[in-house]
Amino acid sequence: MTPAAPAGFWRRYAAYTLDFTALGACATLLSWPWLLAGWHASTGAATALTNTLRDSLVQAMAQGPQPDQLYTTLLQDPAVRSGADAVQSGLLAMLLPWLATYAVIAALYHIAFERSGWQGSPGKHALALRVVDARTDGPTTPGQTVMRHVGGALSWLTLNLGHALAALPPQRRALHDYMAGARVVSSDATAPLPTWARAWLWLQVLVIVVALAWLVQRDVSALQASLG
Repeated sequence: MTPAAPAGFWRRYAAYTLDFTALGACATLLSWPWLLAGWHASTGAATALTNTLRDSLVQAMAQGPQPDQLYTTLLQDPAVRSGADAVQSGLLAMLLPWLATYAVIAALYHIAFERSGWQGSPGKHALALRVVDARTDGPTTPGQTVMRHVGGALSWLTLNLGHALAALPPQRRALHDYMAGARVVSSDATAPLPTWARAWLWLQVLVIVVALAWLVQRDVSALQASLG
């Protein structure tokens, strides 16, 4: 029997981001009270830190240090360090509950669907992808399924280099695929991405560009406010 064709990188990425969006929305709903409290704490601390930096900068310049010493002076200011710690605490209070919630529901979601007749998550199923044993092309064992999901954490911890391995021919297997002795195959490997999947990828590019533009504008406005 001819082995099934490995899934292409962008097909896998589109499937993954579909799943991530659905799981992220669920995690947001379940952890909403902590997200809201953390958001208020972090934004309030960030505003206070901006004001502290402005005042500290004015005081430091009035004392006449050299320009190359201003950065060190600000970092050593107890008020600035306390403000930065408050921002960090607010962000952690916002993100840690979300991450914990996401980790639990993602484990249940991916393991359950890979053990189902679909042999993959709804995102993979939508793009005709299946997770199979690398040697037999049959369904993976429960141990392989669990190992593949756990190994996904290493793909993230390697700064996504583990995921990037899926772009390398001929096997196109990610780090967690190798760890589990599995691979992802496609029944439509030679066909182009569906139009809706290409639109989904371009939408993500647009969201990233808009988010970066917003962050730059926010930082510029904060800098102008601190100097004004």
